[in-house]
Amino acid sequence: MAAVADPDFQRAVLDAAPGPMHPAARETFLAALDAGWADPRRLHSEGRRAAALLDTARSVLAAGLDARPDEVTLHPTGSHALLAGLRGIRQARRRVGATIVTTAVDQALVLREPDVDAVGVDSEGRLDLVALRERLAAPHVALCVLAAANQEIGTRQPIADALAASAAAGVPLLVDLAASWGRSPLPPRPDAYAADASSVGGPPLGVLAVRPGTRVKRQPVSTPERGLEPAPPFVPLALAAAEAWRQQEADREVEDRATSALIDRIRAAAAALPDVQVVGSATDRLPHVATFSVLYVDGETLVHELDRRGFAVASGSACTADTLEPSHVLAAIGAVTHGNVRITLPTSAVAPHRAQDVDRFCTVLPDAVSTVRAQLGTDRL
Repeated sequence: MAAVADPDFQRAVLDAAPGPMHPAARETFLAALDAGWADPRRLHSEGRRAAALLDTARSVLAAGLDARPDEVTLHPTGSHALLAGLRGIRQARRRVGATIVTTAVDQALVLREPDVDAVGVDSEGRLDLVALRERLAAPHVALCVLAAANQEIGTRQPIADALAASAAAGVPLLVDLAASWGRSPLPPRPDAYAADASSVGGPPLGVLAVRPGTRVKRQPVSTPERGLEPAPPFVPLALAAAEAWRQQEADREVEDRATSALIDRIRAAAAALPDVQVVGSATDRLPHVATFSVLYVDGETLVHELDRRGFAVASGSACTADTLEPSHVLAAIGAVTHGNVRITLPTSAVAPHRAQDVDRFCTVLPDAVSTVRAQLGTDRL
């Protein structure tokens, strides 16, 4: 095993959710600290320059969501954007009802909202379309919120079918792109998209795109971001996010093929171990995410062991802020909730030695699992 003191030792970041910023986005951010520091609402020259730069960034980000710039608002994080869309649409439809239809594997921040009706999923995490249509047809439904793909197990949802079902029921559909923006083709455009620039190697910055005609409760006109956010975005962050999107979109097809092949190798290496369960769809999934559960160990101990060997990986639920909280996603699909390891591969621009890192991880994993089981005395079970 390589030691940290070894000059050739390279730590492997296999937890890019979020990950390091794309080098081009980082350079843009640093340059923008000098050019775009001012409040874009100010009328002086510096403010007008910042406003022009913000307009440029908004146009790029809007194009990334198949939207117009005037449909897009910027928020501190993807979670802020998702909640701004969810609450704004629900409040605008309060005379219809307050129920949010979602799935049992969507983000915890959605599931923790009041009046949530969660549709069940199959063993791969894919929603039950028949049940979804039934729930959408029920009275008092304000909107439907669905993640395009699950950020913990990678399984994609049938968004085109869900969009048809929501349209037939007259219920707006808000699609959460937190895990998939820039890492997977956009699904057919719904009533609203919520995304996070960190998914494309940018800084944490939420992007919300609301289709014209979709009713959203907004604050007074004087409030920034079209009444959906109390403060204007920091312009350097918006410019860095836009540059990250440019870079990711230019490389996405090549990146998808490369990361998907690497994830296949990780899934195969994990599946070859005794008493290890690999979860999520093997085929209809995000190209950069893999999760597996190791029986007879706890996730925290395994994460620390892999960290000691030079690998940054995640455990617990990716859909909640409590990092090591047992995963509601794994529970919903009937999988083992303890001993889970989650891999989210960074892009090659951020991790040029990514393929070697994955090779080394697959080589080290069997011994790391055996070591932890021996430490816990579960290797004899």
